[in-house]
Amino acid sequence: MFKKIINMYKNTYANHFEIASFLGASAIILLAILLDNLLNLRACPLCILTRYIFGAIAVVSLIGFFIKKFYVLNKLLIILASIYGIAVSVKLIYLQNLTPEEIAKLPMGCDMPLETQIEYFGLFGGLANAFKGGPTCAEESWRFIFNFAEWGLIFFIIYLLSTLIKLKIGLFGSKTT
Repeated sequence: MFKKIINMYKNTYANHFEIASFLGASAIILLAILLDNLLNLRACPLCILTRYIFGAIAVVSLIGFFIKKFYVLNKLLIILASIYGIAVSVKLIYLQNLTPEEIAKLPMGCDMPLETQIEYFGLFGGLANAFKGGPTCAEESWRFIFNFAEWGLIFFIIYLLSTLIKLKIGLFGSKTT
């Protein structure tokens, strides 16, 4: 039974990586939205930004599923999105572990919705302002073993490592030296 499950994972990874990445990232976004609505949570701009990053991974994976000739570009975009997602998740975890005194000293950049920040400051200015974080980003409103930011970090690391391995196999074959 265990060997059958391992073989199924290996088969999915080898033959259906892009569609599995798309479905996984889409499921993460849908779960976050569902939990927000069921538990009446208010996601901060950094949390919304992680959803956009998972969305970028989903879109790039879906494009990679249909267009195989951009294999390397597809994997590099997923790797870049995963690295950015790791940076955002680490920032959220850092903010959530500050003392109340340190939280009080944070700028109020997190109070404005992400879409408004991007509209007001432009794309890069809005993202930079959101990345500064603020008191609302330091709140931990939900936990199941880990909180949202920690789960996001885990999934971004999984996407990064699995894509790096898939890229290595695609470029150099599966033989190890």
